[in-house]
Amino acid sequence: MNDILEQIALCVENGKINQKSPYPPSMKGQLGADELTLQALEEGVAPTDVLSKGLIVGMGRIGVKFRENKVFVPQVLMSAKAMNGAMAHLKKYFLDGSVKRKGKIIIGTVEGDLHDIGKNLVSMIAEGNGYEVIDLGVDVPAEKFIEAIKMNPGAFVGMSALLTTTMANMEKINKIIKSEYPEVITCVGGAPLNNEFAKKIGADYYTDEPQALVEILDKLVA
Repeated sequence: MNDILEQIALCVENGKINQKSPYPPSMKGQLGADELTLQALEEGVAPTDVLSKGLIVGMGRIGVKFRENKVFVPQVLMSAKAMNGAMAHLKKYFLDGSVKRKGKIIIGTVEGDLHDIGKNLVSMIAEGNGYEVIDLGVDVPAEKFIEAIKMNPGAFVGMSALLTTTMANMEKINKIIKSEYPEVITCVGGAPLNNEFAKKIGADYYTDEPQALVEILDKLVA
């Protein structure tokens, strides 16, 4: 069992989607995360093990490599595609409750800001590490965050901003969230931000890259 789970993890780590996929060249012609996940399930491997010991392991590795600048955005995107191909086979197990997510995170780029690359990377790596992601998109006002929190009790909230001009909006949104839902844990990130700014606006956490956020969430749900 461990062999096939490690193969799945390697496929996700290297962005090997399926047997037809030519990427990466070193794995051309080999089975990908898609086929191996289906094979594992057919062989009786528990869906929870496929997720936690295969897919999450692979996404965790690519997340660490990205943090250490050993890989870049295109490689992370390929890993996310491999993960999504495999996750399609687990969908029914999420729906019937036999496989549970670690938790939920609501993510959005704050009002006035249309940048989404950083947000999308966080979403992909968080989902690949076992979290349900509610992606609100870009230019998200406080009302939309509040509505999502109301519909997803217990969810974490992640806010992104790339423009210095929208940092004020992040502060406003965080204050509204905290005033209505003081128990909700908020996390902020983006190029112009830092830990001091996060503390100033009352956010619970600041991270400068996706894997760090996953590690924070893992500690919170442990």
